[in-house]
Amino acid sequence: MKADNNTASPGLERSLGLKEAVALNMIEIVGIGPFVVSSLVIRAMGGPQALIAWLLGAVLATLDAFVWSELGAAMPKAGGTYVFLREAYGPQRWGRLMSFLFVWQTFLHVPLSVASASIGFANYAEYLHPLTTAEHKAISGGLVLFLVVLLYRRIGTIGKISVLLWVGVIGTMLWLIWGGATHFNSSIAFDFPRGAFNLSWVWFAGLGSAMVSTIYSYWGYYNICHLGGEIKDPEKNIPRGIFLSVLGIAILYLAMQTSILGVVPWREAQDSRFLASLFVERLYGATAAKIATGMILWVALASVFSVLLGASRVPYSAALDNNFFPVFARVHPTKHFPHVSLLVLGGLAFLFSVKLNLQTTIVGILAVRLIVQFIGQAAGVMLLRRRWGPERFPFKMWLYPVPAVLTMIGWFWLFWRTGPVRKWGLLQIALGVVAFLVWSWDRKQWPFGKAVTGDS
Repeated sequence: MKADNNTASPGLERSLGLKEAVALNMIEIVGIGPFVVSSLVIRAMGGPQALIAWLLGAVLATLDAFVWSELGAAMPKAGGTYVFLREAYGPQRWGRLMSFLFVWQTFLHVPLSVASASIGFANYAEYLHPLTTAEHKAISGGLVLFLVVLLYRRIGTIGKISVLLWVGVIGTMLWLIWGGATHFNSSIAFDFPRGAFNLSWVWFAGLGSAMVSTIYSYWGYYNICHLGGEIKDPEKNIPRGIFLSVLGIAILYLAMQTSILGVVPWREAQDSRFLASLFVERLYGATAAKIATGMILWVALASVFSVLLGASRVPYSAALDNNFFPVFARVHPTKHFPHVSLLVLGGLAFLFSVKLNLQTTIVGILAVRLIVQFIGQAAGVMLLRRRWGPERFPFKMWLYPVPAVLTMIGWFWLFWRTGPVRKWGLLQIALGVVAFLVWSWDRKQWPFGKAVTGDS
């Protein structure tokens, strides 16, 4: 029997249509990522073949989009991954552990994600004016506080703000693409060095390092799944929103990166901290470059907005399920959103944004999230298919289970490429298991209490 996917989570409103869903996804995807990691990707690949890393990032995101779409359309509730893992692994046994681990990690990877955008914002602001260390921290931390204030309102208003931010994001990227297309020099863009396609282990190591950055720049295509309880007609709009976002961003990224390489020689581009601004400066001069920098900062602001919005629904969903601290289930009495989750995540993000650097946050995000969330979901959709049967899934991935299997392989490879930081990701999981056991022991729940009969 199919559940009524148009019933919202308690206290939430289904006010977001396809337009708002695509806008929220795309503004989270873009963020500051492609502007601050472009030079890192070129350096890792050693030439214009850096475009391969952007293309493969899009392929991996598309494969994973099938997993998110199938799960999101079947379970359109606040919390997204929390709900998916709970149901896939059994809501009274292993699903309790997996979903608890995801919420546990949310209090690390979400503040890291927000901090990466706010730190990138402050880094890029230095193109406009040199900053002292104190000024840099004040800008990155202040951005987080400003966004918390902006998000402290009803979801219908949030949807309208997201569309406005989305217009700025798309406008910025289209301007960059147009400038490159009208000044494109193919001899610069495709100036491949000797051995550019020598597929040795060194080449693949460079590709792995580059894809850590490109995948970071693609993540966010799933944001609407965490807002599942606030999406109208979710069984249609969630898959459509995910795939439209991935396709649109992939086209924009590849066009933008190619445009930049056709104007700024890659040997110079790989060492530029402000590559997009340098690109505009070459085309139109210093004043235009400052305007472009301002628009890029707008993009970074939009990304933090979307990340915090979706993530604040995760602890809320877990608390409603009695699998996390009850205080996070509180909904604002008049604005109808989980304000405690928003404030706690925003506070942690503020601390990270004034304490860490950009590269640490990027690698840390992947090391923390890949095992439980992304690999866990890809395996979970196959478990759920066996237990529920395909008839309970409004959207079914093509060529099942090929996309899920390829997704797991890709995520395992990228987890390995995070290098020494991966041990901190594993340690964080281990600490989460300990916290779960203590929590369960105190509440006399599985594995220290009796699970509900019939659970798998």
